[in-house]
Amino acid sequence: MKRREFITATAATAIGLTLGQRTLATDSLRGDSRPNVLFIMTDQQHAGMMSCTGNKWLKTPALDRLAASGIRFERAYACNPVCVPNRFSLQTSLMPSAIGMGQNNDSGRSAVTDIMLRQSLGRIFQKAGYETVYGGKVHLPRKMNNVQKLGYRNLTGNSRRGLADACAKFIKEQHTKPFFLFASFINPHDICYMAINDFRRTKAQAPIGNTDSKTCEAILDRARNSGDISAFVEKNCPPLPANHEVPEAEPGCITQKYANVRSFRAYIRKKWTKNQWRLHRWAYCRLTEMVDKEIGIVLDALRKAGMEDNTLIVFTSDHGDMDSAHRMEHKSVLYEESVRVPFIMSYKERIHAGMVDDMHLVSNGLDLLPTLCDYAGIERPQGLHGRSLRPLAEGKNTNQWRDFVVSESQNGRMLQTGRFKYCIYDSGRHREQLIDLKRDPGEMKNLAKVGDYKDVLHKHRQYLRGWVERTGDRIAAEYVNTGS
Repeated sequence: MKRREFITATAATAIGLTLGQRTLATDSLRGDSRPNVLFIMTDQQHAGMMSCTGNKWLKTPALDRLAASGIRFERAYACNPVCVPNRFSLQTSLMPSAIGMGQNNDSGRSAVTDIMLRQSLGRIFQKAGYETVYGGKVHLPRKMNNVQKLGYRNLTGNSRRGLADACAKFIKEQHTKPFFLFASFINPHDICYMAINDFRRTKAQAPIGNTDSKTCEAILDRARNSGDISAFVEKNCPPLPANHEVPEAEPGCITQKYANVRSFRAYIRKKWTKNQWRLHRWAYCRLTEMVDKEIGIVLDALRKAGMEDNTLIVFTSDHGDMDSAHRMEHKSVLYEESVRVPFIMSYKERIHAGMVDDMHLVSNGLDLLPTLCDYAGIERPQGLHGRSLRPLAEGKNTNQWRDFVVSESQNGRMLQTGRFKYCIYDSGRHREQLIDLKRDPGEMKNLAKVGDYKDVLHKHRQYLRGWVERTGDRIAAEYVNTGS
């Protein structure tokens, strides 16, 4: 773990006195010393899409400022790299397989129970006396796709600038009890429409006419109207990543059930030129900058309202985007670009500023609810597999952390132990994939059939089988035991 030097014991004592004074002041105004909670989520932003991560092709001053004020977790993973399944996990701290969900299309038949609703994030905080408010994109399983059912007051359905303004207005209001504000922004998800619309043009069809598509098209028009698109790409667009090509011994299921399942995905993987891929990366950066500005409005409002001192802020994304790695865009697959997400926590004077944790494995879907409950002093439901990140965020003894983190997808499972990453799919050639992320961060070489890694492969198989049994993952149980 990389950390700024921890404050000395004397300074810690002084801070403790300051916190005590601040709490008394807060108590006199609100009668409740528990922290406000501001949870901010973007859509389809992979872990490297912030300038504070060293990405020089975009500028994200709001998120950089947030990271500088707290801790950024480098190894955070979505429970499933698709919207609806992972958003379910964020609300319940359960794996999507608990309701039989592997993809968005499973929404209508997902087995959401009344107990899951009662023990969901908003209902827990509402019952504990918090003012619970939700704004922006929802996109949850059909049986829970109503924020009032989840214990929230609906702030706004707008997931763009309108959400930022509504959050700012809410923050500035008088609050007689602590609030839990869930702000769910849409971007950089609009990047999805570049590939979709390009494919439509090959069929002499017009671009899709919704707001998401129009936003993406407006960004791309800035490049198209430059006169010489090749010159624009060469001057302005990020280069292709080192792992742009399709890996050797890639699991056949990725082609059969991910890339080829929709015509536009198969088309771009085969037909897009280097310039088209680079332009996609450029547009993705611009859309990320767009949502960063919107997040900045919310963070500025919190600061101007004088609430930073007593507000826990958590930022993440529901999943990533392939961003041209392995000649793919969109999400769904278990490659790092799709499944690894940003995760930042900030709580002034509780969480030390400027920390980067690149050691501990985090599950954003499983760990969010336990973490927020820990800070709010709320008892969490029994039987959850997530863990509170508070000890990590506050630099406490964390020798007993998890050995691995698991992510699900519609046709596969991933188990990550730190250095090694194991995936198994339900069909196709090369069903198993073993990657040494230390030597091969781009996931280009599949070691599953390399003799020197036989013991590593066996260990990861055993870990995953145990996890599937403990969590009752009946979907994966049908194929994880047939990997060897």
